[in-house]
Amino acid sequence: MTGIAVEVDGSGVHVPEGASLLTAVRAAGVELPALCSDDRFSPAGSCRTCLVRADGRIVAACVTPASAGSRLDTATDDLAELRREAVEVIVSALPPRALADGNPSELAHVCRSMEIGPEAAQRAGGRGGDDSHPYVHLDRDLCIACGRCVRMCSEVQGTFALTLVGRGSDTVVAPGTGGPWADSDCVACGGCVDTCPTGAITQPGPGRGLTSAFHPAAARTRTTCGYCGVGCTLDVVTQDGDVAAVLPARDGPVNQGHACVKGRFAHGFRTSPERLTRPLLRRGGTLEPVGWDEALGHVARGLRAAIHAGGPDAVAAISSARATNEENYLVQKFMRVSIGSNNVDNCSRLCHSPSAAGLTASFGLSGGTDTFDDVERADCLLVIGANPVEAHPVVGARLLRRVLHGAKLVVADPRAVGLALHADVHLRPRPGTNVALFHGLAHVLLAEGLTDEEFLRARATGLLELTELLADYPPDRVADITGVPVADLVAAACLYGEAGHPAVVYGLGVTEHLHGTDGVRSLANLAILRGAVGTDRGFGVNPLRGQNNVQGASDMGALPDALPGYGKVTDAAVRARAEEVWGVPVPERPGLRIPDMFAAARAGDLRALWVIGEDVCATDPDANRVVQALDACPLVVCNELFLSETARHADVVLPVASWLEKDGTFVNFDRRFQRVRPAMPSPGETRTDFDIVRSLATTMGVDLGCETPADALTECARLAPVFAGLSHDRLDREGAVPWPCRAPDQPGEAKLYLERFATPDGRARLAAAPY
Repeated sequence: MTGIAVEVDGSGVHVPEGASLLTAVRAAGVELPALCSDDRFSPAGSCRTCLVRADGRIVAACVTPASAGSRLDTATDDLAELRREAVEVIVSALPPRALADGNPSELAHVCRSMEIGPEAAQRAGGRGGDDSHPYVHLDRDLCIACGRCVRMCSEVQGTFALTLVGRGSDTVVAPGTGGPWADSDCVACGGCVDTCPTGAITQPGPGRGLTSAFHPAAARTRTTCGYCGVGCTLDVVTQDGDVAAVLPARDGPVNQGHACVKGRFAHGFRTSPERLTRPLLRRGGTLEPVGWDEALGHVARGLRAAIHAGGPDAVAAISSARATNEENYLVQKFMRVSIGSNNVDNCSRLCHSPSAAGLTASFGLSGGTDTFDDVERADCLLVIGANPVEAHPVVGARLLRRVLHGAKLVVADPRAVGLALHADVHLRPRPGTNVALFHGLAHVLLAEGLTDEEFLRARATGLLELTELLADYPPDRVADITGVPVADLVAAACLYGEAGHPAVVYGLGVTEHLHGTDGVRSLANLAILRGAVGTDRGFGVNPLRGQNNVQGASDMGALPDALPGYGKVTDAAVRARAEEVWGVPVPERPGLRIPDMFAAARAGDLRALWVIGEDVCATDPDANRVVQALDACPLVVCNELFLSETARHADVVLPVASWLEKDGTFVNFDRRFQRVRPAMPSPGETRTDFDIVRSLATTMGVDLGCETPADALTECARLAPVFAGLSHDRLDREGAVPWPCRAPDQPGEAKLYLERFATPDGRARLAAAPY
């Protein structure tokens, strides 16, 4: 075994080098109080409740490093008495309610284990509180000044919103700005709530006092957040059929016990009185509630009429980046099997499709090249067109933590937001000039000799063409185009080019352009030139996805030109594999993209449009023209939680379950498949998108198979080689698994291209795309 060997109460354990004695004690299965300690941030050693004897010396286990061969004693009577005395001193400064029956706090748990009762708490209280914040409440009488909340806020979240004030026993936590909590820099991540050991900091409502480690709630469901593409693992605690608290999982592979305001607190929508709970059918210009049989029957007749009038391509579907993988898989299968058309697309047409096209052209696969765990180890971060501090807060916090520990940071964004405030170089290009900016950086890499010539010779193609193109993008010309000063451009290129392990992280500011694909490819050029992709010398190119399942919706084939796993519909071998699994022919002509669907509807060629979980009237370009398309289409069906602007233009609105009520999987921004589990039933007559698609197919006389979401992922694994090793059973056993995962007995490939790129010749391809 790796690590170092330590003996705890006569039993040997192995721990990593640099681990604390507390880690060794816990590895041995010994429960030891540590009221100032949380393994998500640095120890303080202030409470003295974790005392042990190490090689004859009594020390605080949380701040003492383990050394090879150390012998620890934890269970002697004198140690137990010392720990009890330390806890009693802490408790004596609290009011009795701190240890009241049923209190779920960590301190109360420790006191129960030591048989310390409420009578040990002797303070009358009177220090007051702060209830100004909607999500975080402070009760100063329960504060023991352990500093855990302060370190959580600074070291994990990176907001530095909290501090300790006062002296001696009157020391308490307070907002760093000195005013009410609501006026502080707090971003409501809930980390202080989760780490507080006494209940001094809580969330309001039925979840008050709940923490991920010490609340004994029976109804707890492990799932994956349904907001952004980070893919935080959450535990949803329910009481009386509703959400009592949403807690970040300490063992979450991406969030590592952290969350943001959305994932933690934004679940009130579930019980909103405006939520749809019955199907709606348009009659006489008004949407009226009807039963499911009538609604589905109307949709089925409308689809048949559309096919009769204009053939299968008169029907189209827009699938959802908020839906599960299994639902997206079933939607695209419905279109290809039940309708006979490739007219299926999803909202990634705006954000992910340029990444899919660009990354596939450069490297061979459509996902980011590295796991975020590796990106976080980079010594230079090039963050472009992204504001993760606000849009992906957990990732933003981890990146900021890396920068505060010494990594260089280059930010390219017209606005001075988020991480830009901490950047070594902040490039502020004019909107729309990304390609020129990236060419300017590449020009400097070549001019300064900062490329990896061996890598370029052995593993890349296109250098000659790119070199010729880059001759037209010297720093002074790029400065004229982009508005970025020459000195800043050169400094940024040198920081990236001289780093030992650089990483590129980009967002929608790169992809949501007319030239988004060229932007992704030009950005990929930088990593290729540096030999920083598919090697141990860097951490590649990694997109931050917008919605929770943008990656998965496209992975599952909800695209007009690609089947699950990104096999092209024009490829006879790919179609043959799908036809073998599905038992029906697959159309060989690519279908309509979302903009083409709207154009076809306005022209009278598209006669039925099914919009699933997307408010296209609010999100797609040229909203007035989108509305014209919906109004011109004879049948518009909308799956929604609320009566969105798009739903107001629909002929049939089908009420659906939310992510808190669904079974399936999501794929996050670094290609990890993770389980989604229903924490409670969906309200009223709502159904999951999965059930709706199956029911509609049945109404039309088509058996799609896939009776459960687990069946759908299993079938997808048969069809797409890159997903062949994935199943619900495996994810339930192992947790997150990245794709490609080519067999049930093989691990997923977290870091891509270590041996060869997935292009036909196995080489990365430099792109010479002019600005």
